[in-house]
Amino acid sequence: MSKKQNRDIEKEYLKQEFAAKLRRLADAIENDKRFKISIAGSRISVPARAAFTVEHEKSAKEEEIEFQIKWKPRQWSVGRKS
Repeated sequence: MSKKQNRDIEKEYLKQEFAAKLRRLADAIENDKRFKISIAGSRISVPARAAFTVEHEKSAKEEEIEFQIKWKPRQWSVGRKS
């Protein structure tokens, strides 16, 4: 079995598209459901067990707020049923 490569993808969205994604995310969080999203052509499935944080970064040139969703991939044992 091959290991997944590390990657960092980013895509800018129009306000309406971004708001729609946030609404779907909020619904998934409130309903304890998996959240599926496509970012720059990559399909990502966020499990309901993910942790959510908000980060603020500030420099002399710009400020940034990041809504972060983090989770660890499940490690399945050989012979274990999912």
